Amino acid sequence: MDVKIEAEWKQVLQSEFEKPYFEELRTFVKEEYSKNTCFPPGNKIFSAFNHTPYKEVKVVILGQDPYHGPNQANGLCFSVGEGIKKPPSLLNIFSEIESDIGVPIPPSGNLERWASQGVLLLNATLTVRAHEAGSHQNKGWEKFTDAVISILSKERDGLVFLLWGGYAKRKGAKIDATKHLVLTSGHPSPLSANRGYWFGNKHFSKVNEYLIKNGKTPIQW
Repeated sequence: MDVKIEAEWKQVLQSEFEKPYFEELRTFVKEEYSKNTCFPPGNKIFSAFNHTPYKEVKVVILGQDPYHGPNQANGLCFSVGEGIKKPPSLLNIFSEIESDIGVPIPPSGNLERWASQGVLLLNATLTVRAHEAGSHQNKGWEKFTDAVISILSKERDGLVFLLWGGYAKRKGAKIDATKHLVLTSGHPSPLSANRGYWFGNKHFSKVNEYLIKNGKTPIQW
């Protein structure tokens, strides 16, 4: 099957694309997009991979579902398009960055600038029906993104995985913590953050300390 995705990732994931579950997933997604309004736009489904080639990945942030409101989802977890109001979780992420390393909250919620520095912004499920959170869960995307995480854990060394909230922690349970840095905390959503499970985790300074220690360029958060 021909999937339009960045060349390095295509080579790494080719065996996954050829599995029966992915063919079924592809059929489901095509039908959903033809009959319903779905997000992100079709040409941005694989944006996380296209903005962060396989060999350039330094940090992985795990999300769950794309945003399901108009013009929000751009294929990168927690990110929104230019000029779109920042969702509460993203605002809390920016607030922690400001508290942690002193970078002011930026005007844009578009995280492509992170992705271009090697931050893979990976949702567990890459598509969703408009206004129906979780509508494309358990159709095959989770199996695909599990494979992505497994390949990165096994084939690469010295990556940083950021697992925020129970769902991300469960999904990242098989990451080899002996060869990667795995940082966990509560989810940045207001429900979790306001109960003290997000703010103060200092993940962004910890990421950069680890990258520098391993001879890599830190992320400009």
